[in-house]
This record gives sequence, C-alpha cells and structure tokens, in this order.
Amino acid sequence: MRDVDVALCLAVDASSSVDHDEFGLMMGGLAAAFRDPEVVAAAAGGPRGAAAVAAVLWSGPGAQAVAVPWMVVDGEESAAALADAVDSAPRLVPAGATALGEGLTAALRLLAEFPAKAGRQVVDVSGDGAGNAGIPSGPVRDAAVGAGVTVNGLAVVNEEPDLPAHYAAEVIGGPGAFVMECADYAAFAEAIRRKLVRELRAAPTS
Repeated sequence: MRDVDVALCLAVDASSSVDHDEFGLMMGGLAAAFRDPEVVAAAAGGPRGAAAVAAVLWSGPGAQAVAVPWMVVDGEESAAALADAVDSAPRLVPAGATALGEGLTAALRLLAEFPAKAGRQVVDVSGDGAGNAGIPSGPVRDAAVGAGVTVNGLAVVNEEPDLPAHYAAEVIGGPGAFVMECADYAAFAEAIRRKLVRELRAAPTS
C-alpha cells in the first residue's frame, strides 16, 4: 500500500430502516461516484497523487463488517476497480438497530489499521437515522477528533427530518467537518458524489 493524501473510510448504515432497495441505491450511488471524472480527479489531485478508500457496513450492536478493504485510487482504472468492489459488496450485517457509535468505532479501527501514511484521515458516515442502540456516537466522535480524524456526515432525511442537526451535534467533528443532507435515497447518488469531491479535495491541515 502506498502513501496517500487522504485515507477515507466510508461508514454505511445497513440497519433495518434501510430496506433492500435503499441499500442498493446507496451502494450503487457510491459506486457511481467513483466512476465520476470529478471524483477521480479529486482523489488523484493531491501532492501524493492518490487517495485510499475502504468501506464498513454497520447496523446494531456488534454488527459491523468491512465490505471493501483498503484500495488505492490514483486514476481512472483504480477508481473503476473500487467502484466494482463497492457495487458487488454483499450486505454483510443483519438489519437491526442503529448503533451509530459502534459503526463509527469500526470505521476508526479500520483507519488505525491503514498500512501506510495518509496526509488526512476521514470518516464518511451515511445513514437515515439517529443512533438508538449501543454506545453513543458523541464520545466516539470526540476520540476521533482527538486522534486527528475528521468525521463528516450525509443524512438521508426521508424518515427523520431533524437528522442533520443530530449529525451536527453528535457525529461530525475535526478539521473542516460538515454535514450534507439529501431528501431520499433517489437523491443519494448525486449527494454522495458532491460529498466525495469535497472530502477528497480538502486542503491538508498543518
């Protein structure tokens, strides 16, 4: 694994509020984003010319799994390989409660295992519900920020209109952290594309 400008862990909600079709739209949207020229350019546009991306699925307490291991994106071919891996990733965790803190913990664990140097470390949380089981997300977020990790959120507001405010208070943190929202899963693909461009392009912090 080579050194990269950013190590980005995608933490994807697979709890019971995300049905089969919605999960397909989420993973399909992520895959489509990595086939987008603007996303590829953002991933390869830093001083080291590369980003590393992995994906974790999470639902209830104890239900987290690595769906896509660390892959380097440094151009169109490697981005397409990542997109294919995301597209074909099975739903490895049972549908259940929304253990957001535990999903964040799993993402941080995967970042800690990244086998090279990264100029920035970022967790990209996507989901449609506030945490309702397991450890709370706020203290995990605080630990992430203390370790120099940025946590960003994409809130799908089809079921919980106040989810962006919850993400802002209890999920995101670190240099340049932000929340984006989308109305429903049909809008997810374009929202995640814009989010990834912003995350991958972000200026490194000193």
